[in-house]
Parts: sequence; structure tokens; C-alpha cells
Amino acid sequence: MDSTTFSNCKTSSRAIPLSQRFRLQSSPFSHHASFMKFKRLGLVKNRLIARCTSESDEFDSLNGLPLSPNKLFVQEAIGAEYGEGFETFRADGPLKVDVDYLNDKLQDGFLQRIRYAMKPDEAYGLIFSWDNVVADTRALKRKAWKLLASEEGKDIPEGIERLMLYAGGDHLLHKHFLSDKEESELDRLKLRFSQIYYENLLKLERPMEGLEDWLEAVHTARIPCAVVSSLDRKNMVEALQRMGLNKYFQAIVSEEDGMESIAHRFLSAAVKLDRKPSKCVVFEDDPRGVTAAHNCTMMAVALIGAHPAYDLGQADLAVANFSDLSVINLRRLFANKGSRFMDLQKQIIDKNPPKRNLSIDTIF
Repeated sequence: MDSTTFSNCKTSSRAIPLSQRFRLQSSPFSHHASFMKFKRLGLVKNRLIARCTSESDEFDSLNGLPLSPNKLFVQEAIGAEYGEGFETFRADGPLKVDVDYLNDKLQDGFLQRIRYAMKPDEAYGLIFSWDNVVADTRALKRKAWKLLASEEGKDIPEGIERLMLYAGGDHLLHKHFLSDKEESELDRLKLRFSQIYYENLLKLERPMEGLEDWLEAVHTARIPCAVVSSLDRKNMVEALQRMGLNKYFQAIVSEEDGMESIAHRFLSAAVKLDRKPSKCVVFEDDPRGVTAAHNCTMMAVALIGAHPAYDLGQADLAVANFSDLSVINLRRLFANKGSRFMDLQKQIIDKNPPKRNLSIDTIF
């Protein structure tokens, strides 16, 4: 039976056996809704292909968790400007499945429109970034850098905490860990940092403050949620189970989906949630993620903390904590849709009514 899938060009030698794959708990939303939607669009025989940029096969694993220093030391691409999408191949030629295409084809059916008229909150889809939104990975990185410095007998100067969290890992290693004569140690330090980071990740049990209450609120409102990350799916689900959040997410975008950019991850999450990109809200803490969300015609809610508020000015809403949010905020995000700068608007053309020609009947 044919189905629309997102697949990688190359497969990992550590593919997860079917018997060991974790599944999310049952939810009121169908896990196959997005694929049924594509069947209705006539894309059953197509395969959406994205190259996997992960190089985890080159490194060891830690308790089944593949170690990939590149994930921690290479900044992920934001994605192209408006129009970013996937390319699907058909017998009659290639087809570009981009943002416009998804917004046009993922339209609500007749019964859905009736339901959403009565319960408008269900029409939205929420997409959560894993880093510093679901899990406090900023603290994990800080601990990893400090432990690595302790093992190497190095002292990390005060005032470089921001550099530890946001600067490139290569720059930090060269500046504080390596000298000109120790270039050969770079790969070893990268791998050791990754080992420490993932060891701490396996112990993570608490989500970000206020997240669970917010997810419970949107779950009660029956709003579907997705989480996106560059981690592999197995360990993503395990981490969600440890934090007690697995029941709240109806879709996961992970390393196995082979997405090339942040925008690709958001679009993939929208498809899995069976929601138009223009009806999705992204929760991010990074200005680059906010930009990617807007490139996908999505709304963006920024979490202040990892970046100051003035760096998140382009977000549609910036909050200090999830406790500052309410479900009504989601409706307000879309209240002014169509009236913002560069939004398409309807133009009313005034037409004068046609003049009536009066004639006199001369026949008596």
C-alpha cells in the first residue's frame, strides 16, 4: 500500500528495530490524519524526499543514544525565505510542495469548518521547539562545558557564560581549551563534550517551568501539539515519558525525518498535525527560529530567557514564562490577520449603477 512519507537519502546503520520503537499514548487526534489528507490530495504515489544531514554513524553511542558532535557544534540552517518546502517526484515531473501549496491544499473540510466554527481553538496547531522550550538544554550545555574544563584542568573565566551558550563550539574550544600546538585534540574534545551533554540529557526529568500546566490547558481545549528536535525519535519519546509530557504531543519531528533546516521541521510538524502552516503557532526561544516560523507563514511566540526581549522583537508575542499564556492568547494572535504589513487585502471597487435609458413609446 502506497503512502506519502518523508524519507532519508541514506539510512543509518543503527536503525531502531520496530519492536523497540516507542509510541506515543493515544490521543483524541488521529496520528494518520496528515497522511489521509495527502491521499485525498492525490499524492499517494509520491514520496517526499529530504536529505539527512546527520553524520551520527561516524561516532560512538551512549546507552543507545548516537553521539553526534556536529549537532552541538554546527548551527542549523534557518531555511529559505518565503516558499521553503519539499520537492516530490511524480511520473509527470517534479512537484514543489512549498508553503503556498500546503496552505492551499490543507484546507478544512465541510464538517471541519462547522466544528471549528463552534470550537475555533481546535483549528490551530502548536509546534514546540525542544531546546530551551520543552527542556532546559541551556543548563545541560553549561554543565557540560564546566565539567569538560575541570577534566582538562582549565579555568573558565567569569563573564563568558553567554559565549558558552551561543558562540560556536569550535571558537570556544580554540580560545579556552586549545593552543596552537594542540589542533589534533579538537575532535577528541568535541566527542567528550558530546558524551557529557548526552549523559546529562539521559537524566533529564523536569520540563521548563510552567510548560506542563500550559500543555494541560491546550490539551483540555483539544489543540494538537508537536515537538521538533534534531534528536532521534526513540530518545525523544523516552525523555518525554520521563518528564510526563508524552500524552500531550500528537506528533514528533526528529532526526529520522531527515529535515535539512528549521523551516523544514516546522512544515513537517504542520503536515503531521494536519494543520495549514498559516494556522500554526511556533514556540521558540531563538530569533532564528522565529524567523523560520515567519518564513513558513506561522505565528511565533518567543520565550524570554535564553535571549533578551529586545532580540525577540520580531516575534508576534514574547513572554517570560508559560504561566503568562492563556488559550485566548492564541485567538488574539490571529485577530489582526490580513491587516498587517504585506498581508493580502481585498480591495473594494466602487461601481456606479448602470444608467437606465428611458424611451417614449410613440405608438398609441
